[in-house]
Amino acid sequence: MPAWLPLLGLALAFAVPFMAATWIVAVRIRNAGIVDIAWSAAFGPIALLYALAGDGWAPRRWLLAAMVILWSTRLATYLWRRVMGHHPEEDTRYRELRRTWAPRADARFFWFFEAQGLAAVGLSLPFAIAAVNLAPDLATLEWAGVALWAIGLAGESLADAQLARFKADAANRGRVCQVGLWRYSRHPNYFFEWLIWCGYGVFALGSPWGVLALACPAVMLYLLLRVTGIPALEAAALRSRGDAYRDYQRTTSAFVPWFRRS
Repeated sequence: MPAWLPLLGLALAFAVPFMAATWIVAVRIRNAGIVDIAWSAAFGPIALLYALAGDGWAPRRWLLAAMVILWSTRLATYLWRRVMGHHPEEDTRYRELRRTWAPRADARFFWFFEAQGLAAVGLSLPFAIAAVNLAPDLATLEWAGVALWAIGLAGESLADAQLARFKADAANRGRVCQVGLWRYSRHPNYFFEWLIWCGYGVFALGSPWGVLALACPAVMLYLLLRVTGIPALEAAALRSRGDAYRDYQRTTSAFVPWFRRS
C-alpha cells in the first residue's frame, strides 16, 4: 500500500464532518454560497494534517503545508468578503440550484456539500504524496513547483484585487470589468488558480508516485472550463450585462491572458 494512502483517509475523516457542519450553517442562514468559502478553507487543515502525520523529510512537508495554508487562507478570506458582503442575497448559481432542486433543495445541497469535501480530499493528493517523500533535499522539479505556485498566487491576488477595486466604484455599477488583467482574460483569477494547482502537481513530481498528482491540475482545468467555473459565471454575466458582455466575449480571451481581438 502506498505510504500516502492513509493520509487521504485522515483528510476524509476531517472533510466529511467539516462539510456537514458547513451545510448546517448554510441551511440556517439560507445561503449555500458559503460552500465556496468552506471548500477553499478546507485545504489548509488538510495540508497541516499531512505535515503532522507524514513521515517524509520535514522541511519538504512544512514548506508545502505553508504554501497550501497561505493560498487557502487568502482565497477563503477573499470569498468570505465577497459572499458575506452580499448576504443574505445568495449567489445566482446557488439560487438557480435552489430553484431547480425545490422542494428538496436542502437535502440535495447536503450531498452537494459532501461532494465538495470529497473533491478537496482527492485534490489534496499532491500534498499527501510529497508528505511521505524521504529524500533529504528538494529536487529541481520541486523548486519549479514553488515558482509556478508563487506566480499563480501573485496573479490570482492581483486579479481579485483589481476586480474588487472596480466593483467598489459606484460609477462602474452594471459595467463589465476590463481593467488590468481583466483586459486580457475574462477570467484571469481562474487562470492563475489553475497555475497554482500546476505548481502543486509539479512539486509532487519530485516524489515517488508523483506522476499521479498531475491528475489534479487536469481535473481542476476541466472543472474551471466546463463545470463549476466559467460556464456558470458566463451565463450569469450574459443575463446581467447582456450585449456589453457579448462584446467582451468577442474581444477577450476566456482563460489564458492574451492580446485582445479587434
